[in-house]
Amino acid sequence: MNARFIDWIWHVRGSLALAPEQSSDDAFDRLRPLFRETGTSHERTSDTLTFRKKDQAAQDKMSVFDGGVLQIEKGTAGSVLHYRLTSRALLFCFLAPLLFLGFAQLTIAMGKLEKPSTEAEDKAGKDSKAAKKQAEVPMNPIDKALGAPAPEKPKKDGADKAKERDKKHSPTSAYVFAAIFAALYVIGRILEDRRLRALFKKSLLTA
Repeated sequence: MNARFIDWIWHVRGSLALAPEQSSDDAFDRLRPLFRETGTSHERTSDTLTFRKKDQAAQDKMSVFDGGVLQIEKGTAGSVLHYRLTSRALLFCFLAPLLFLGFAQLTIAMGKLEKPSTEAEDKAGKDSKAAKKQAEVPMNPIDKALGAPAPEKPKKDGADKAKERDKKHSPTSAYVFAAIFAALYVIGRILEDRRLRALFKKSLLTA
């Protein structure tokens, strides 16, 4: 499979037209402050700037990205800045829902394996009803006055056990986390794209 068909998941690509007569040197000089943050290293060769980030600080305006390439191409209509940045955070948010959906399916499968047969549940339920009735008989006042121990509470019947089992093997939590990370990816993918474009545009127009 061609990597370009899937690398959009954790790559942010775009282009931005430079101001008329703006040179590559001027454009990169205006963008350079963005790559002087802690944990960021960069190098420039001709019309291309490559940067990498490691242990970037949270206040870094581009902290969500781990590296990328900025390249200026000259055309008949003027110079254009092309950029391609990578983000492990976006990749994680994309894969996390798949992981939690896998947990949900595993939970459902385990619940089916541990679920007793219907006949066994019915029998356990009937047997427990008789024990429950017997244990619910109020204690004799004379026995209570003599300090006799209270009768043991009935054990949980089959229905209670079934409820506990269903709660234990419920995939709801996994589905909730999957939805949260899916929303984070979609929102982050859209917002980071727009925010990055606005950041570059603002930097290029700064006097």
